[in-house]
Amino acid sequence: MTKAPPCKAYPKRPLLGRVLTPTRELAVQVKQHIDAVARFTGIKTAILVGGMSTQKQQRMLNRRPEIVVATPGRLWELIKEKHYHLRNLRQLRCLVVDEADRMVEKGHFAELSQLLEMLNDSQYNPKRQTLVFSATLTLVHQAPARILHKKHTKKMDKTAKLDLLMQKIGMRGKPKVIDLTRNEATVETLTETKIHCETDEKDFYLYYFLMQYPGRSLVFANSISCIKRLSGLLKVLDIMPLTLHACMHQKQRLRNLEQFARLEDCVLLATDVAARGLDIPKVQHVIHYQVPRTSEIYVHRSGRTARATNEGLSLMLIGPEDVINFKKIYKTLKKDEDIPLFPVQTKYMDVVKERIRLARQIEKSEYRNFQACLHNSWIEQAAAALEIELEEDMYKGGKADQQEERRRQKQMKVLKKELRHLLSQPLFTESQKTKYPTQSGKPPLLVSAPSKSESALSCLSKQKKKKTKKPKEPQPEQPQPSTSAN
Repeated sequence: MTKAPPCKAYPKRPLLGRVLTPTRELAVQVKQHIDAVARFTGIKTAILVGGMSTQKQQRMLNRRPEIVVATPGRLWELIKEKHYHLRNLRQLRCLVVDEADRMVEKGHFAELSQLLEMLNDSQYNPKRQTLVFSATLTLVHQAPARILHKKHTKKMDKTAKLDLLMQKIGMRGKPKVIDLTRNEATVETLTETKIHCETDEKDFYLYYFLMQYPGRSLVFANSISCIKRLSGLLKVLDIMPLTLHACMHQKQRLRNLEQFARLEDCVLLATDVAARGLDIPKVQHVIHYQVPRTSEIYVHRSGRTARATNEGLSLMLIGPEDVINFKKIYKTLKKDEDIPLFPVQTKYMDVVKERIRLARQIEKSEYRNFQACLHNSWIEQAAAALEIELEEDMYKGGKADQQEERRRQKQMKVLKKELRHLLSQPLFTESQKTKYPTQSGKPPLLVSAPSKSESALSCLSKQKKKKTKKPKEPQPEQPQPSTSAN
């Protein structure tokens, strides 16, 4: 139990407000915005999130801050430890639950349920104001028809969803609802587009887009393993992406976010920990490398661009496995399924595919070597601890078969040399010349360079204008001169 410090050094301050967020990054940004206002009011604030030192956060609480911004897990942990500043929550005046629909989802944030159950006890401040926020509070997607036909299954609408949410949050009486969302759920300044492709072609189109349209691009995937693979692949191709996912240390996560916000030409590969709430300035492109599983996630991902009246682009790479999710999203959002296809100049794709082919081989080999090094390091440490000698066949990689390893290393040098040569030439140029033919035996294509000032949005705009132009009336055929011999 944490003892209270002397009252003279720490004047008694009640906890006036508490803000709960689903992610650490969002909590940090919320606190930064509050601090900007608190400079003029003298209010003290604190942040309580996982991944950071508990002792440091206890010291923050020792200052008796009036406003606490927290993730549910760390806050509940400190409440259970009975920190003196969190004991008297009966006087809490304001509770804010950000991204509320995500926070009360079944199977997520069990600590939040315990917090709300405690705060909704009749002993707590009956005049406390509770505020809930989200861009998708009123977004409703129906259960499949086979479930709706069952007895006692009610069709969900906006009112029913809000009632259920208020019940989970513990709001009493009739809450005041302020709905600022558009019918389509996404902002007017967002341009939505798609590319249909095979699953193994997504790397081609991602690389093509990042090379042709540089800027601040946020690439989303559904899994950490996909993020790690893409990161390794792009690094081999001399694109140095930043990453953000739940298995990273918190300091690195925040450092990568700060760097992404600072650099004008930068790529951030992220899972959905970056989808909600983050306010990163001037993100030009959001690329859904994998289509999200729900319409809520799609809206939040796409909302990282086209902020504060700026224009932005949302691009979905739709493989065969993504079609079902894509259709569900657009049915829920009541959009036209035929959103525009993103224009791709296919004349560049042979060069793109050759680079990706080489990069995949190199990345796969390097990943295998990395895994072998990890295995060998672990087994050597285990053997040392047990004071036993290792057999050669217990190693992975070079120690087990040095001749095979030398052969692989020689092949890798050849692949890297060939890729370095390709990367040394501009991808988009009028005449691509190379000393080395591709392994497929096809010569590189001669292609025309795109305009460097052309953005992805202007490219789409041109395509739209072409489609709206009326087709020209066919001209009468001119008589052809006779070619018969005299």
